[in-house]
Amino acid sequence: MDIGNFSRRGFMQRSLAAMAATGMPVWYAKQVLAEQQEQPQQPATKPIKMGAIGIGSPQSRGRDISREACRDANVRYIALCDLDKRHLANAMKYDYFKDVDKIKQYGDFRELLDNKDIDAVTIAVPDHWHALVAIEALKKGKDVYCEMPFALTIKEGRAICDVAKKTGKIYQVGSQQRSEFNGRFRQAVQLVRNSRIGKIKTVETCVDGNPTSQELAKVAVPEGFNYEMWLGPAPQADYVDNGRQRRCHYEFRWWIEYSGGKITDWGAHHNDIAQWALDMDKTGPVAVEATGTAPAQGPNRYNIHPRFEVTYTYANGVKLICRSNHQRGNGILFTGEDNKWLFVSRNTIQASDPQIISAALPNDAWKPYPSTNHMRNFLECVRQRKEPICPPEIGHRSATVCHMGNIALRTGLKLKWDPVKETFDKEEANKYLIREFRKPWKLEV
Repeated sequence: MDIGNFSRRGFMQRSLAAMAATGMPVWYAKQVLAEQQEQPQQPATKPIKMGAIGIGSPQSRGRDISREACRDANVRYIALCDLDKRHLANAMKYDYFKDVDKIKQYGDFRELLDNKDIDAVTIAVPDHWHALVAIEALKKGKDVYCEMPFALTIKEGRAICDVAKKTGKIYQVGSQQRSEFNGRFRQAVQLVRNSRIGKIKTVETCVDGNPTSQELAKVAVPEGFNYEMWLGPAPQADYVDNGRQRRCHYEFRWWIEYSGGKITDWGAHHNDIAQWALDMDKTGPVAVEATGTAPAQGPNRYNIHPRFEVTYTYANGVKLICRSNHQRGNGILFTGEDNKWLFVSRNTIQASDPQIISAALPNDAWKPYPSTNHMRNFLECVRQRKEPICPPEIGHRSATVCHMGNIALRTGLKLKWDPVKETFDKEEANKYLIREFRKPWKLEV
């Protein structure tokens, strides 16, 4: 008896049963197991020395992605950078970092990137810093895992793509819905791409609304926080904080100077999946229009549109609607022919007919890039020097959709978009393709 084959069969059967028990369709579970057999994971023998730029608070994405990277036995973080010394001190207490006494701490990302021992970096800084930090990292020869959204503006995103191509470094955009959440988003994309609900008519991405604030009072900057550096290329502004609402850390998302609200926060993830499902993730829509609730006025108030509905049109006539509320809640709704629909979120995947999800696809069906762990995919690509599941061009195109929505909201215009030239048909909108950088910061490709 071939014990190896027998044991392997038993292992595969147990794995299939375990995956099916989570609610995963049998056809998809078999596909994932087959992919693992076709591409067995190589022993992670090559050590990767990493640095974290924006390690953040215990609840931050900076902490999440560094913890995930450390699950690889041959990853060592040798440097951490943050503008808030409280974050650095707290991070050093976590036992998932190995050889903590050897980890160097930095308050300036440029000094960390000058460390020639670092192979790769994780970047989890506010959106208005993404381009400058990522470009500098690429130029210094580091592979990059950077959180979504790709950049603060469309031209900054294009600049990152250009530098990544020029340097040839590995760059994974943090669109983890392509890999994780029990494969629900990947299943949805595969079903849509294989016409399980027929020709797609509309895609609706619900990303929730944005919070509002009263005018926030100016207060003293906390000790140990380099607020001037935090502002960086953004305009000079008061430090404001009422204990619940503030200008920086997590709440930077609700200020147009540093982010784009839920449209670029959740929208960078959901619109990315929508583009992937439509086979448009290396191009984009050709038109956009939007309605919404006007943002608050005043220098020290959240200034993102609280409620919105953005409609994008693709060249094939499909409509993508990104809105701040939907009866199904946060997620993505695909509507096809004959009232067939498919809804997916991080917690569920549902359809107008359960057979849409459960029935096996034919053997020659289109299959997506195989990845079940976003960080592991990045580390494998660093070792094997291959393209990850979400490279710069895809991350840029997904973020561009989000920026187009905010530009339509800010201008109130119906706009045509050229996805090749990456320009609008109206100059009033084109002025938002880039922002003015506060000196001495500038975008250098």
